[in-house]
Amino acid sequence: MEGAGRGEAGRGAAESTGARRPSDGGRPVLLAVAHGSRSAAGVAANRALLRRVRMLRPGLDVRCCFLDLARPSLPEALAALDGQAAVLVPLLLGGGYHLRVDLPGALAAAGLTRLPLARALGPHPLLAAALAERLAAAGRPAGAGPVVLAAAGSSDPAANADTARTAELLAERLGDGSPVVPAYLSAARPTPRQAVAALHTAGHRHVAVATHLLAPGFFADRAAATGARWTSAPLGTHEALARLVALRYDEARVESLTAAR
Repeated sequence: MEGAGRGEAGRGAAESTGARRPSDGGRPVLLAVAHGSRSAAGVAANRALLRRVRMLRPGLDVRCCFLDLARPSLPEALAALDGQAAVLVPLLLGGGYHLRVDLPGALAAAGLTRLPLARALGPHPLLAAALAERLAAAGRPAGAGPVVLAAAGSSDPAANADTARTAELLAERLGDGSPVVPAYLSAARPTPRQAVAALHTAGHRHVAVATHLLAPGFFADRAAATGARWTSAPLGTHEALARLVALRYDEARVESLTAAR
């Protein structure tokens, strides 16, 4: 057990510093970019998700960095590549300012504009599958009534449109005729609390909240305080989410190779 502890500490140090690890057949590094959080549990959840990605892709060099509030920062992680090929995979559930401005800006500042940048994780059926299973794990039975999809929210209409599309995909995945209402924890309306209250007023006794967040933290706490009958946990290390991270890496890598021909 003592040796196992040292091994885990060593992996954590490698994740934090961007230390080189054996490559997977010469494939580029998967550099995952998370939003960042003041919540230690939230940061740990992002790292745990990437450990699951490594289990899916043994030998692939998978690293984690953060846009804000945690380290390593994106500039630190880019500098640590030291000439290695990489694909940036945003751990973001939809598009928006970070994807359009922050990430390309960081690549430009590092002189790495040719580095492939994957799409946001959502919308995607795999994300809808993870949300549906989290709802089931929270105790919501099939056909139990409407669902509120509680997303972080954005001032960018395109990002909120991605949330609305994910709500449609979740409704399709549930397949029980229950409506799924998109709601936003910041920057847009309705809030999840407002959406739940409106559904109660409309006569729905039982309402569920699907937490459209990756990790615990401030927003997840707000999503859990809506008065809903059931509230799912953040997506965390769900297998479908890990598969989606790997898929976005593959897509961006293939697109980059095709463009280079």
